[in-house]
Amino acid sequence: MCLVHNHVEFFKLHLVDGQSIGPDALRVLWSRACETSDVSVGRQARRTTYGMKDVYSLSASPRLRDQPTIESRLKMLLLESRLTASVTAVHV
Repeated sequence: MCLVHNHVEFFKLHLVDGQSIGPDALRVLWSRACETSDVSVGRQARRTTYGMKDVYSLSASPRLRDQPTIESRLKMLLLESRLTASVTAVHV
């Protein structure tokens, strides 16, 4: 997990098999969803029943507000980027 300054993790992101996203592209997408550049991202490989799988973490300032709207915007931006993902809220 990547924590910058006092960032907290808001979402975990799991892409479908065969899809990936680089840190710069993910940071831009996450920044657009939050409407702030004060964000950070991370990636961790996790072992699953089906092999290794990347789990992406999306972090920002704990002062980030309106998490439901940000989550909706994030899902829309993922679709526009032709990425199929499950998004799990971590920080409520």
